[in-house]
Amino acid sequence: MADNYLGKKMEDFLSGKTATPKRTMTFAKLVAKNRSYRGYDNTFTVRADQLRRIMSIVPACPSARNQQVLRLRPVLADEADKVLPHIRLGGALRDMKLPLPGTEPRAFIVICSTVAEDKYVNMDIGIVAQTMLLQATEIGLNGICIGAFDHAAVQQSLALPYEPLLILAIGKGAEHICMVESTESDSRNYYRDEKGVHYVPKLSLETILL
Repeated sequence: MADNYLGKKMEDFLSGKTATPKRTMTFAKLVAKNRSYRGYDNTFTVRADQLRRIMSIVPACPSARNQQVLRLRPVLADEADKVLPHIRLGGALRDMKLPLPGTEPRAFIVICSTVAEDKYVNMDIGIVAQTMLLQATEIGLNGICIGAFDHAAVQQSLALPYEPLLILAIGKGAEHICMVESTESDSRNYYRDEKGVHYVPKLSLETILL
């Protein structure tokens, strides 16, 4: 009976009746796919459960001296206008005002700290920000770290008990982003071509190895 069962399974597989198991994305591909998006599809609405899933990864993240001082404030579409006027995207593209009209992010995660900012706090922020963006990428969303914003205005608009130190925009990216290899002497500024493709120069492994 066992032989018949295994034989039937093999026949089904060879005939295509059995679906081939989906290959999960490798970590390297996940990191490569995690790009900074400055334009989003406004027909897509980020749900509360999606933001919560992204933030749920933070308690498992490493924390310098295990201090765990970071606090997160989710912002959905109904509150997006409390944040949007106070952020700036695409500082290297001085001839463009980003995000372009109609491509604004409509969901955010605001990262605050219960203690004064120092090297340990900044270390934690970098770890959790990248980890949350990787989690967003894994579930099919995109994002960007925003450091250029009016801290006081965002704190007041959202009635935050602590100063915001970094903001993540989250949504469905609406841009074509390409990484291009660059050398030590090249500019590191990202740029766009006439078709709007966004290029991000990256140093090779051989260049950064000492």
